[in-house]
Amino acid sequence: MTFKTLDNLTDIAGKRVLVRVDLNVPVKDGKVTDATRIERVAPTIRELSEKGAKVILLAHFGRPKGEVVADMSLEQILPAVNDVLGAKVQFAADCIGEKAAAAIAAMQNGDILLLENTRFHKGEEKNNPDFTAALAANGDIYVNDAFSAAHRAHASTEGLAHLLPAYAGRTMQAELEALEKGLGNPARPVVAIVGGAKVSTKIDLLMNLVKKVDALVIGGGMANTFLAARGTNVGKSLCEHDLADTAKQIMIEAATATCAIVLPEDGVVAREFKANAENEVVDVNGIPADAMMLDVGPKTVEAVNGWISRAATLVWNGPLGAFEIAPFDAATVSAARHAAAETKAGKLVSVAGGGDTVAALNHAGVADDFTYVSTAGGAFLEWMEGKPLPGVDILKQQK
Repeated sequence: MTFKTLDNLTDIAGKRVLVRVDLNVPVKDGKVTDATRIERVAPTIRELSEKGAKVILLAHFGRPKGEVVADMSLEQILPAVNDVLGAKVQFAADCIGEKAAAAIAAMQNGDILLLENTRFHKGEEKNNPDFTAALAANGDIYVNDAFSAAHRAHASTEGLAHLLPAYAGRTMQAELEALEKGLGNPARPVVAIVGGAKVSTKIDLLMNLVKKVDALVIGGGMANTFLAARGTNVGKSLCEHDLADTAKQIMIEAATATCAIVLPEDGVVAREFKANAENEVVDVNGIPADAMMLDVGPKTVEAVNGWISRAATLVWNGPLGAFEIAPFDAATVSAARHAAAETKAGKLVSVAGGGDTVAALNHAGVADDFTYVSTAGGAFLEWMEGKPLPGVDILKQQK
């Protein structure tokens, strides 16, 4: 392993441990509507508390841009944190200065304290040395358990690791180990499924993947752009015609790297985008001029499932169709369930991530059956693009 974990932390009773966590959870009417991210960091918090550390949580919420914004206070999520941890978590109204220092001074061994939103200070996002030093003054050890913020070189995600002994928390560790199995050092063959609406948001991703995987399945709206670049008439389907040259270049790069590009052979088309709209399955070369493709068809699903069966590793980002509305969720559900079955049978390592992907796998009822499902949106995407992640790189340097 190229980074230190909690396994390397011994004799920490009474130590002040600053733990960077992701508590940027959805809130409606002052209540947390999805506690997944809190649940993900709970094991690290509990382990440190049980070892007698004074556990001090650092987190951001929303984008207050360095100003104190009342409805972006972390105090509102405190009840949800208490519920998940089954413990009484204290709160300090600032993350540095006298309020933080006083709250920390009052802590007993094993206590847990949540500090106010780090982004209430401009120095957080600027990774300002003075602000970072003020954060570091509150701790003896730094643990980063927020992979989802690791693509940002902020004071609490990267700066602190320069000033304090730094370790990866259990969630960070699990994420990095899963990603290593996904693209870092994967068992082959490797198949990637990439879907979603637009090629324009995933150019870097596609360019990186064709050099690393054996087959790249392209679905969703972006498949139409590739089909159109190949000369197929896609009717009224969502399509970025101005990116035809980019799509062609990606296909050339794939051919050079001997990566198979898997595009739809057939599709489910409709004249209107609404639930249970009248639809039909057509060959991609026969899409009516007044219709749009909203899902890939059964022949394509069979081909995709065939690639999944041959794969040793699957990396998935983005649905194959407009999975939010029936019946255009069929392909995504079928492929997801097939991948889950192969994973449960011990034949496949499956790593998935990205907001729509998590929602699609939950919709298919198989999120728990994949090897690893990342809740880190931007960081997961940047990892797939092959970009450096400052919060991870600094942990590796510490080793």
